[in-house]
Amino acid sequence: MSTQKPVRQEFGTVEENALRIDEDKAEQLIDALNTDLAATEVLYHQLRKHHWTVHGAEYRDLHLFYQEAYEDASEGADHIAERVQALGGVPVSRPADFQERSPVEPEPEDIYEVRTMMKNDEEMYGDIIERVRDHVELAENLGDYATSELLREQLEDLEEYAHEIEHFLAEDSLTKW
Repeated sequence: MSTQKPVRQEFGTVEENALRIDEDKAEQLIDALNTDLAATEVLYHQLRKHHWTVHGAEYRDLHLFYQEAYEDASEGADHIAERVQALGGVPVSRPADFQERSPVEPEPEDIYEVRTMMKNDEEMYGDIIERVRDHVELAENLGDYATSELLREQLEDLEEYAHEIEHFLAEDSLTKW
């Protein structure tokens, strides 16, 4: 028995919005934001996996780091999805669609040595950072300064976590190799 109700708005469509951003511009912004949303969700799940599976001498610090990072990723995804809605679009929301639409590839489900996990995270953050920078520029060029500001805030958080991972991966350590 199906419990689905009539669709109010189909995915991929753009409705008129109260922000007064014309449909053509909104469509471009929604597409970019949905890509960022998908990438953020893929990042969230990889960070969550690492939170569950981290081990070793720095377990506690890394466990807490990963929890903060995945919580911030989740909050960022929420802000992006809400902006898509405000622009008159439908945010990507199905797990399979996140992975399909995402420009970043999650690592396999295996458990890796901590340094490998962190290098994988550093690479994913870097790829997302590059994409978000492009989307900041797109939003600016289309005159959507609120989306640009939202993405700048996301970019600031992404860069902070990438830099923090860089510190964790530093060669100088109190633990033996």
